[in-house]
Amino acid sequence: MKVEFAPLSVPLQRRLQMASVVQWVFSFLCLAQCCTVAFIALFFTRFWLVSALYAAWWFLDREKPSKGGRRIHTIRNSIVWRYMRDYFPITLVKTAELDPRQNYVMGFHPHGVLAAGAFLNFCTEASGFSTLFPGITPHLMMLSLWFRIPFFRDYLMSGGLVSSDKESASYVLQRREGGNMLAIIVGGAQEALDARPGSCTLLLKNRKGFVRLAIEHGTPLVPIFSFGENDLFDQVRNPKGSWLRSLQHRLQQIMGISLPLFHARGIFQYSFGLVPYRRPICTVVGKPIPVQRKHRPSNEEVDRVHQEYLKELSKLFEEHKAKYNIPEDRHLEFI
Repeated sequence: MKVEFAPLSVPLQRRLQMASVVQWVFSFLCLAQCCTVAFIALFFTRFWLVSALYAAWWFLDREKPSKGGRRIHTIRNSIVWRYMRDYFPITLVKTAELDPRQNYVMGFHPHGVLAAGAFLNFCTEASGFSTLFPGITPHLMMLSLWFRIPFFRDYLMSGGLVSSDKESASYVLQRREGGNMLAIIVGGAQEALDARPGSCTLLLKNRKGFVRLAIEHGTPLVPIFSFGENDLFDQVRNPKGSWLRSLQHRLQQIMGISLPLFHARGIFQYSFGLVPYRRPICTVVGKPIPVQRKHRPSNEEVDRVHQEYLKELSKLFEEHKAKYNIPEDRHLEFI
């Protein structure tokens, strides 16, 4: 006998969507600190052996974030991420087929404040990545700093995140069987300081390391633009030259991460809080740009491919912007 469950009521679905987003924001704002505190605190309790054993495991496993990580499909397929997808909602759009016999370098734009589109599309199965791109395994790069935090590092790797260093990138791209995708949020933490509703400014003009990486491994470049990524949060005004921007830039140089002063809505009210606005995100994956392999490409060769990449990214933006309510007179700005 087949048992059928009644569909959830709309109010309950809304609560679950809110809860999923709150836990995601919490995981990136507070979970790292909580994991560190718990790891240290356990040493002063009768459960000290837990931290001691984990420390030994951590040492033996220290290179795993640079060796492809350790994804856990149960976590990637969790229903929590589907509720998070429906909160905004977030959708993934394919514009071209990807050959699973090849590896790919994908440039994700823009960073936004917390890179919600990049995380949900490539670190979970909520938007159906494996269905849209069968045979392709996504790896999203993240600052190596986060993988030095006990327990939190394992949470990150479970979704397919890997450290953002050259060794890590090369490990993914040199796999001869193909079918691996390395997603890089090219603008990085610095671009997050310009993330505000309506912004089309990308920190990309002099970011060429990902292009050189693709040439050295002979992997096609795939541009990605995530419409709505910058609309999730408001940010305190921090124009270049202001004391706030100078302080944020200085802290970024010291810690490696940016500290945008963002705000949006609350859990029970819409006026102020750290919960993102309920605004749609549509991540559009462009067509691959063929790259000829060369072990040591010249600066001129890198510049040529980089210009081609900028052209294709702009074309992708122009072809789809009307669908997502972007004004006709608004274009990408590269800085």
